[in-house]
Amino acid sequence: MKFIKNFFERTEPLVQKGAKYHWLNSVHDGFFTFLYTPKTTSKTGTHIHDYIDLKRTMSIVVLSVVPALLFGMYNVGVQHFKAIGELASTGFFDIFLFGLIKVLPIVIVSYAVGLGIEFVFAQLRGHEIQEGFLVSGMLIPLIMPVNTPLWMIAVATAFAVILGKEVFGGTGMNIWNPALVARAFLFFAYPAQMSGDSVWIALKNTDKVVDGFSGATPMADAAAGHLNYSVADAFFGFIPGSIGETSTLAILIGAVLLIVTGIGSWKIMVSTIAGGAVMGLILNTFAGSAGLSPEVATYFSMPFWHHLILGGFMFGAIFMATDPVSAAQTEKGKWIYGFLIGILAIIFRVINPAFPEGMMLAILLMNTFAPLIDHYVVAGHVKRRVKRAKVSA
Repeated sequence: MKFIKNFFERTEPLVQKGAKYHWLNSVHDGFFTFLYTPKTTSKTGTHIHDYIDLKRTMSIVVLSVVPALLFGMYNVGVQHFKAIGELASTGFFDIFLFGLIKVLPIVIVSYAVGLGIEFVFAQLRGHEIQEGFLVSGMLIPLIMPVNTPLWMIAVATAFAVILGKEVFGGTGMNIWNPALVARAFLFFAYPAQMSGDSVWIALKNTDKVVDGFSGATPMADAAAGHLNYSVADAFFGFIPGSIGETSTLAILIGAVLLIVTGIGSWKIMVSTIAGGAVMGLILNTFAGSAGLSPEVATYFSMPFWHHLILGGFMFGAIFMATDPVSAAQTEKGKWIYGFLIGILAIIFRVINPAFPEGMMLAILLMNTFAPLIDHYVVAGHVKRRVKRAKVSA
């Protein structure tokens, strides 16, 4: 691989300021620092110097979502062949290949559009290319229905990068998680194309669906008052849903990598899960209340662990809520932030019948309030320190 490094070193003078290809400086630097350790580092003594930069951090996050991506590809094939009644007669590689062909274009469009916009903004500003989209470019496809048209993926990605991040100053300055901004944009701008049973199953116009098959997600079924999937199917991920959100097992494998490397906040993960469990238990106590319709009563009585393994709850808790830019920064604030996300996600799911999946809105709402949470946590620390100083004096 040394020839690649030699290529970058030979072409570096050509992209410097005043050189012939100076307008490619940001792109050249972005690709070099993605592949190799940056040549420059901070000059002052207030920074910690090591070999981990933001690109390496983002690369670990991308690796952590690979299990969910690979299983998502396989499950796309499973749901397709199950819908047309050919699952039993189709081999593993044919199933996976079908899912790969359906999912890979979505990933390519997400990265092509997002990174293209990042390159343009970096060059216009004369800045280095920011690395945040390495993660967002992978998360956006994973939280989309498989039948989402590619042009919608492109529009949503552009909206998320430009209005969800660049207008705030780029990576590290955004208020909301960019991937969730893309998902929210499509949900509210194109509700007809993002709802219903057909968007979750990759079907062609010529496919004949077997009698009795429904592509409804478990969340939609639960909102209607019945649950047609076992705990095992939900945990392993053999259910309809967004590409990367169905398998709790694959998501937890990624969570282990994030925690072991110290990239993801285990406090936010644990508190989000705890908040969802607590809210699920609270709703269970009101399941027998008078005035509830049979459908709502059934949803109220659903065991809390079902909430944790269905829909986008676990994916949001592990990969979305822990976004270091839009999440709370203080240690106590992380507990509060995550717990409230879990509480709100279950409330939005159960109380609002028009929106059975509430994780997206819960995280975006708490992204908005994360700075306020940190403000009051810091203010509380300052107040206690002042009080201790007065007592000792």
